[in-house]
Amino acid sequence: MSEFTLYRGNRNYSSWSMRAWLALRATGASFREIPFHLGAPDYAAAIRAESPAGKVPALRHGDLLVWDSLAITEYLAEQFPDAGIWQVDSHTRAGARAVTAEMHSGFPALRAHMPFNVRRSSPGEARGTDVERDVERVMEIWRTCRKTADGPFLFGDWCAADMFFAPVVSRFRSFGVELDQVSGDYALSVWEHADVAEWIAGAQTESETVPHYDG
Repeated sequence: MSEFTLYRGNRNYSSWSMRAWLALRATGASFREIPFHLGAPDYAAAIRAESPAGKVPALRHGDLLVWDSLAITEYLAEQFPDAGIWQVDSHTRAGARAVTAEMHSGFPALRAHMPFNVRRSSPGEARGTDVERDVERVMEIWRTCRKTADGPFLFGDWCAADMFFAPVVSRFRSFGVELDQVSGDYALSVWEHADVAEWIAGAQTESETVPHYDG
């Protein structure tokens, strides 16, 4: 099988890159990472030379280029059907896909006012009505999924849904969001997952800054 190459942004700032990276790690396949600094003056031109979307992440596999984190996740699930990216049971898989898609396309206030920044600590900031509505919807999803899950994650075992909510866990930590017991236990399970911990550790060691995300 051809080698995978992941074009990604800074670990500290690129939530979408984190999702694609977590999906790749779940496959167990070896892959090469090519990082792009989101704050660099030549960022747009540099990533557009690799991906027509002009954004990270993008995944190259042989002659194929896949951009968009959800498309990358779906492709990897097809290439590695035993990796557990999606559940085997069709009903459970449908639920996991639904909440993953909602995360992928929704929560605009949370994204705008709680930017992904692993190193940031701004407890109590960005708490407008629209943000609170997004936060409560996230916790509603977590509580609902955890009611029937046989395991610590949204659908029991680690899967794409958890990968897509992992950056939200980081956002909540950065902005000091108070979680209910179920949501807090889930968030801690995600934070302590080995792959998430590795990404976070890498973010902590980066020296690049992006003022727009630093507040």
